Amino acid sequence: MSGAADLKKEPAGSERTGTPLLELRDLRVYYGAIEALKGINVKVYEGEVVALLGANGAGKSTTLRAASGMLAPREGQVLLHGERVDGIKSHDLVQFGIGHVPEGRRVFPRMTVKENLEMGAYRFKSPDREEMDRVYTLFPRLKERRTQLGGTLSGGEQQMLAIGRALMGKPELLLLDEPSMGLAPLIVRQIFDILKEINEQGTTVLLVEQNASQALQLADRGYVLETGEVAMADEASSLLADPRVRAAYLGEGA
Repeated sequence: MSGAADLKKEPAGSERTGTPLLELRDLRVYYGAIEALKGINVKVYEGEVVALLGANGAGKSTTLRAASGMLAPREGQVLLHGERVDGIKSHDLVQFGIGHVPEGRRVFPRMTVKENLEMGAYRFKSPDREEMDRVYTLFPRLKERRTQLGGTLSGGEQQMLAIGRALMGKPELLLLDEPSMGLAPLIVRQIFDILKEINEQGTTVLLVEQNASQALQLADRGYVLETGEVAMADEASSLLADPRVRAAYLGEGA
């Protein structure tokens, strides 16, 4: 067993009862004639950290883009607290409490750290000073660098800034796309420790991450995507212990 193709297709399992904070129902997304998501079903409940795992091209980033309104599904529904929000543009979905930290950070390079953070609060008349203080408490390095241009920060500092900027919008649900990409192991551990703290402070997290071990140690539940379909879904601890997952994503023999 050497890759995602070895994973047996299974229905989504170990899900909770009640209305999810976010539900992706029978979602189909296309890039031209290519079907990137093939009717996937994903649920995220309030207070959870949910991880999306899978190889490159599995549909993980596409799932986040569809959830945040950056991509319009051809079929299926995106529901927030049971109400449909598919068709609402991404900049308007921020008003519904969704924050999206895209792959590649995408900070504003010619704005200072403070100005980048203020941009994250654009839906408010003025940035919340308490929220700014919270971000600076979570990321002391950003406070130290607050007058520095975003483009001059290190990769880890830019990732902190991207997360902090999303938090300035006071999201109920934070979508994170590959927060560890390109970062040194020590910085990755710092980022994941902060994500744990953000979740403990009340923000629900949907996480796309190539580092399966880090993601599943942080998450409550996880989904494994394979070529646009849900291959497995379970409690994070069960996925972390599953020999198929360990063989496919942790580089261990099954």
